[in-house]
Amino acid sequence: MCRPRPRQHAVTAADTAHRAAPERATLDKAAAENFPVAPFFLPRAWRTDLMAVYGFARLVDDIGDGDLAPGGADARLLGVSPEEAEDRLLLLDAFEADLRRVFDGEPRHPLLRRLQRTVRLRSLTPEPFLGLIAANRQDQLVGRYETYDDLLAYCELSANPVGRLVLAVTGTATPERIRRSDMICTALQIVEHLQDVAEDLGRDRVYLPAADMKRFHVREADLATPSAGASVRALVAYEAQRARDLLNEGAPLVGSVHGRLRLLLAGFVAGGRAALDAIAAADYDVLPGPPKPGKLRLLRQVGVTLRGEG
Repeated sequence: MCRPRPRQHAVTAADTAHRAAPERATLDKAAAENFPVAPFFLPRAWRTDLMAVYGFARLVDDIGDGDLAPGGADARLLGVSPEEAEDRLLLLDAFEADLRRVFDGEPRHPLLRRLQRTVRLRSLTPEPFLGLIAANRQDQLVGRYETYDDLLAYCELSANPVGRLVLAVTGTATPERIRRSDMICTALQIVEHLQDVAEDLGRDRVYLPAADMKRFHVREADLATPSAGASVRALVAYEAQRARDLLNEGAPLVGSVHGRLRLLLAGFVAGGRAALDAIAAADYDVLPGPPKPGKLRLLRQVGVTLRGEG
């Protein structure tokens, strides 16, 4: 049984332009990502479907971070009034309702209409998408994590579904590959948190576990300074090593696949390793801004990863 579809109206040119604008604005952000979302060397069908998945993941993050395009078009598409468009939890609820229409009806948002084709073609399930929504809902309610295990549980929602979707889209998912993928995705999430300590603090979020902060004698006030003191640097180095260990444990995923997918996955692992190298090169001082690896360092890490080293 399908849910009743919303009443349709005639589509005008103005409607088309209005709906295309937020979709394009979201997909254009792919160019600014640390590593290409759907690089040119992948088969066209994979690129199309990975961009559909990216559009979903990017939009849900923009809702959770309050970074939607100005004008309120996304909220209107989701049926949220202008007066309520600043309520992120309400927007996430509306977005989840539209996601469910991907699986049993007709979604309203153009990015979810694009996703519906991929879901049907690749037989994707709702769970990874719901996990990403749950992570952003959690961001509205939880701003601190007491232990590393608490942070890992968050990453299970915020990061691991993305890797699982990549495996599902490419038809390469197995229990062992999913396990390795989860390690890589969690590591990349931790790396991003380390790069963005200052930015996250500005959003009243701290992803450094409180127990670790206490162990290294770091207070939140220490994270709000222009540059990091010795204690903060030691803490960042400790968390960076955890991320590197996870990347190394997950890296055999790369050797378990072949062809262009192998190059894509090597790029993800190499991107994480190169980012960690950049953090180390900055002497673990992430507070002035995220240390970014150069292209040469990234390419070297791709070669190391493809050779099964590192």
